Amino acid sequence: MPAPAEPSADLPAIPSRWPDLRKRALSAALLLPAAVLCIWLGAEAWAALMAAAVALLAWEWVRLCGFSTRRLPGLAVPVVALAAGTLAVEAAWVPALLLLLAGFLGLLVLGRPAAARRAQPGFWLAFGLLYIGLAGVALIHLRGDGAVGRANVLFLFLVVWASDIGAYIAGRSLGGPKLAPSISPNKTWSGAAGGLAAALLVGLLAAAALAPGRPATGRVLLVAALLGLLAQAGDLFESWLKRRFQVKDSSALIPGHGGLLDRLDGVLAAAPAAALLGVLLGAGAVLWH
Repeated sequence: MPAPAEPSADLPAIPSRWPDLRKRALSAALLLPAAVLCIWLGAEAWAALMAAAVALLAWEWVRLCGFSTRRLPGLAVPVVALAAGTLAVEAAWVPALLLLLAGFLGLLVLGRPAAARRAQPGFWLAFGLLYIGLAGVALIHLRGDGAVGRANVLFLFLVVWASDIGAYIAGRSLGGPKLAPSISPNKTWSGAAGGLAAALLVGLLAAAALAPGRPATGRVLLVAALLGLLAQAGDLFESWLKRRFQVKDSSALIPGHGGLLDRLDGVLAAAPAAALLGVLLGAGAVLWH
């Protein structure tokens, strides 16, 4: 009986659909419990985590724009963002937002000469202050509500995580037409649909678990859909930025994920909307009622 033919060494290897799954799972296993623990422990622990996250995000952003956080104008991004977060911890919401706006306008003016010398657009350095600082203030605001802060922040993160995981699994499993090939060649319409479906399902389950005495209504689906779509928009925006600056990842802080900007792009986009909804609903109200 002839022996089976050996595979030809000239045949190209078939690429796996899940080349980064193991690294993503290991990184998630380390990061998610830390985030959930700080959310659960209270506003103080959460504010400390936000300070560390904002500092690292600002470092990545300044580096992405070609500047350094060791000197101005790059140093202004983490300093002003952390100062706004400190005001937010003291519930000085209006001063925190005004400080971010003033920092943005100041960087537009003061950062222009340095940006010209480096052939970099000063607008993006200034924009990063709003992009990161506003999300940080929003997350502190959400968790600062003693009655429903824990439930609201958990709901936000669970929906965003579900959107990300659902899009990854559906996109890699089903493939199909590309969502935005000029921005992110790997993203597909099937992944976008899977991410939205996962956000809706997890939103319903999270609402039932986090507020068992309040029956879920159609509003849960609306809020989960809004946050899920914003998370996907944030992911696309981050992909566009990396193409704009011609980098693969924002940094190499997290194995399998790149940097914090790569990992938190959905949260950065969805958090301000969740905080605005919380303001409109008033203190003590869960986002989905």
